[in-house]
Amino acid sequence: MRECRRLLSHGSKSFYIASHFLPRALRESASGLYAFCRIADDLVDLGDDPREALATLHGRLDLIYDGRPENHPIDRVLSQIVIDHQLPRALLDALLEGFEWDIEGRDYQTLGEVCEYGARVAGTVGVMMAILMGVKDHATLARAADLGVAMQLTNICRDVGEDARAGRLYLPRDMMRKAGIEPESFLHNPQPSAALTEVLQTLLAEADKRYQLADEGIRQLPRGCQPGILAARRLYAEIGNTVVLNGYDSISQRAVVSRWRKCQILAGLVRNPAAAPEHMLEPCSAENEFLINALPHTEEWQSRSQPRGFSARSEWMLELFMVMKERDEMAIHGQPSDRD
Repeated sequence: MRECRRLLSHGSKSFYIASHFLPRALRESASGLYAFCRIADDLVDLGDDPREALATLHGRLDLIYDGRPENHPIDRVLSQIVIDHQLPRALLDALLEGFEWDIEGRDYQTLGEVCEYGARVAGTVGVMMAILMGVKDHATLARAADLGVAMQLTNICRDVGEDARAGRLYLPRDMMRKAGIEPESFLHNPQPSAALTEVLQTLLAEADKRYQLADEGIRQLPRGCQPGILAARRLYAEIGNTVVLNGYDSISQRAVVSRWRKCQILAGLVRNPAAAPEHMLEPCSAENEFLINALPHTEEWQSRSQPRGFSARSEWMLELFMVMKERDEMAIHGQPSDRD
């Protein structure tokens, strides 16, 4: 768990800050989930062979869902999360599918296609986080997916220059052409412009619409979980506001929320968003439907679950050491010994 928290603190400052507003047991489960998402992204993005890395990740998930995780801290934590929360494998497979789209260098022609990508790399995380909180009703999970996609659209607007210099383009190409930007030329020489501002305004408006939908979903979460998720939502939305304050120049600078502004946002958590119950009646977004349809419909799964506390309780530690002892003996002798 210490390794999971370390990855979280280095990988996402906004999520790391927000996690401190979650109940302890949930904070640890969330850290474990984030850690797997982080290492998966890094293995595919930074490794020498992305396709081999993706195959390795699928293999690790096979072992995790078979109850035999690799002897790696993050795999062991995720394995326990899967058991405790009955986390559907389809959600993690969808996340890896988003990484596969990156490997393929897929082009996104429309805003809908960009949102389909966002559903995989971020909507999945929103749904999984809600499940970790014990939330199983499909209406709230649909709003959790909206929050994930909103955050991904914010990321895209913040990272336009960085992505272009890496040969990646997540802005809708038809929207760029309509604004007067040739996508391939932009990739070779990204520059801020009035046309780019027009594209970013449209994406940030779509993100804002989804943040508004997500607000009512956040109100449906267990009370103790609401401050942490609301903090993450507001910190991410502020990244988009910073893009605006920077004159929509995401080429020569990266939108960074100042420490003082973060403190102001967190201090404002006592003021919850105004209720908008009609948002819960909004149908699930088309690109997120496959996530909701992949969830089990059994009564057993839909019953609320409680997150495990990864603490050093004596009985939990004893169980852990016994399992480790059996694995070591299997590796050496081929079967557990009868010795104490």
